Amino acid sequence: MKYWKQILRKVFPLAFWLLVWAVCARMVGKELLLAPPSSVLRRFSFVGEASFWHTVGMSLWRTALAYGIGVALACLLAVLCSLWGWLDDLVRPALAVIRATPVASFIILALVWLSAANVPILAGVLMVLPVVYASAREGIDGTDRNLLEMARMFGWSQWKTWRRVVVPSALPSVLAACEACVGLCLKAAIAAEVIGTPKNAIGTRLYSAKIYLETDALMAWTLVVILLSIGIEKLLRLLIRRLLKGRLTHVHHA
Repeated sequence: MKYWKQILRKVFPLAFWLLVWAVCARMVGKELLLAPPSSVLRRFSFVGEASFWHTVGMSLWRTALAYGIGVALACLLAVLCSLWGWLDDLVRPALAVIRATPVASFIILALVWLSAANVPILAGVLMVLPVVYASAREGIDGTDRNLLEMARMFGWSQWKTWRRVVVPSALPSVLAACEACVGLCLKAAIAAEVIGTPKNAIGTRLYSAKIYLETDALMAWTLVVILLSIGIEKLLRLLIRRLLKGRLTHVHHA
């Protein structure tokens, strides 16, 4: 009985909002303004086309590249800035500007300098960088001072202190930030695709559907983005939990 209650709790909200969607579409009465669920579902026949998977694969590749660069750069900057105060003073204003500036502004400026295919990568990096950097600095700065003092008493080198004390302290907050910003990275990359319209991109398909007034296609591709975002976040959450458990176990036994 408990199993069926859990299923019902997950299915009922979805069924409720699908019903609301269908009722609203029926009240509007114009598919151009709001396509009903049945029309959007028919559009999902494009899942069987090779072009669909190529488009999704290219967008995911750009997102993955942007995410990896953003996380690596943020962690590197956090470590260097924690070691050298002058670098922290230099980097902090730039990150504040990135955090405060709308992503669309960076996308439009980047189109002047970069190709349309590379702009989504830059947009994703700029979305990930400030978030992961802030969490990494917080984790590093929050390292237990007693543990650092103990490392000095035992004569540990700086590398050993970082490996056995600082990294385990900062890792949970860094991984939490990585989990939180993966969906933001995907959305920023697709937003850049909508503006730059590169070949083989989800954002380009969204823009084309809007230009040709194909509301059902527009909503279908939007649902694709939503499902991809949810799936990626859940997969990354699982990987992070395993990595965190394995890493902390390794460090504990080192």
